[in-house]
Amino acid sequence: MRNSILLAVLCAALPLAAAAQDPAQQDKPAPGQDQPADAAKPAPAPQDQSAAPAPAEKPDKPQAPAPALEKPEMAAPEPEKEPAKKDLPKKQPEKKAAVETGVNTKVVEEIIARVNNEIITKSDLDRARATVEDDAKQECQGKCTPEQLKAATEDGQKNALRNLIDQSLLVQRGKDMGISVEPELIKRLDQIRIQNKLDSMEDLEKAVSGQGLNWEDFKNNIRNNLLTQRVISNEVGSHITISKEEVAKYYNDHKQEFVRPEQVALREIEVGTEGKQDSELPDLKKKAETALKRVKDGEDFGEIAKRFSDGSTAKQGGFLGIYKKGELSKQLEDIVFKLKKNDLTDVMDTKQGYLILQVLEHYDEGQQTLEKVENEITDHLYSERMEPAMREYLKTLREQSYVVIKPGYQDIAGGGNSEIQEVNATPEATKSKKGHKKFLLFGKRSGSSASSGA
Repeated sequence: MRNSILLAVLCAALPLAAAAQDPAQQDKPAPGQDQPADAAKPAPAPQDQSAAPAPAEKPDKPQAPAPALEKPEMAAPEPEKEPAKKDLPKKQPEKKAAVETGVNTKVVEEIIARVNNEIITKSDLDRARATVEDDAKQECQGKCTPEQLKAATEDGQKNALRNLIDQSLLVQRGKDMGISVEPELIKRLDQIRIQNKLDSMEDLEKAVSGQGLNWEDFKNNIRNNLLTQRVISNEVGSHITISKEEVAKYYNDHKQEFVRPEQVALREIEVGTEGKQDSELPDLKKKAETALKRVKDGEDFGEIAKRFSDGSTAKQGGFLGIYKKGELSKQLEDIVFKLKKNDLTDVMDTKQGYLILQVLEHYDEGQQTLEKVENEITDHLYSERMEPAMREYLKTLREQSYVVIKPGYQDIAGGGNSEIQEVNATPEATKSKKGHKKFLLFGKRSGSSASSGA
């Protein structure tokens, strides 16, 4: 039925509507999020108390108020302070379908690629390209030179169509595998609700709609991103293992890289106070104290940061970065450089809000021990292997799928450059390959030649 509809679209230009899929908008490990225009913000909601179920314990005895500290001045500039609303993308033009004009039909939405029976439109590509510079800024975390930012933006523009096709392939694969991410979707939406200080999911829906976005599209974008991450983890990441012997060898071969000045790796929880009334400050401080107590009681700092923090680092568990002496304000430097690994500061009153810092790692000056840098090396080796493994896996998915791109549009990963035409979602020749390529890609098959792999 769906094939017939798409054939009719291409041959007779009947109306069509394509669901927006924009992977670049969704849930990144890098800080910063697209923000809605201020004029479109809903009225401020009352402070959400459900985000902090465990009330803060009162101190045993009164303490003299600490002098207010400004948030540290850092050599690497901080990401710009976000508006109050988070994770609500900027208003974007709605997709247009074919419009009938009398006996004729005018097509105002251009299909530029087909991935099996899913389509990618010109407006999908335009939206993806529009977010590239913001994504590059998030990846840089304010530490890139203008030339590096320009190069990253140009690379993202070039890869935009490839990334849309990749996500479509991964989402379809996840559905074929029967993966459900509905529990994670509900949790993610609740995190967004809490970060935006909204009382209910209905309020979040109204806020999203107030930005000119479709609520179902908004949820579907998050769902697709979660589904993509799950497929990558199951199908690629789970097959990458880094042994302790490999880590030790890398350390011994690159010892000079681990001679460093004294440094601290920091995570933060920030409860924002900018623009708040004085009457709101006690509740906001109580929220920060509750977050600190929950971490001290054994809960994971990163998860509490995702739930409680208003800062731009919330998505990545509050990770700020690694700083050596001279890169923090003197007030904070004197505090954090006295702390050991996993130590916490008290709730500090800064210009931006109530701030809690955790020392994720404290590196002494000189040659770092293997124990200190083991996780760093493991992450490096994992990332080094993930990219080629991902490209190989996606190449396999393409070989098992039907991908066709309209002439004039570039897809650097390949996949065709021919006229878009109606085909079966899974041609018979493709069906015979399923399972074969994946098996050869990640393991040996008895009686098979390794040369027959992807």
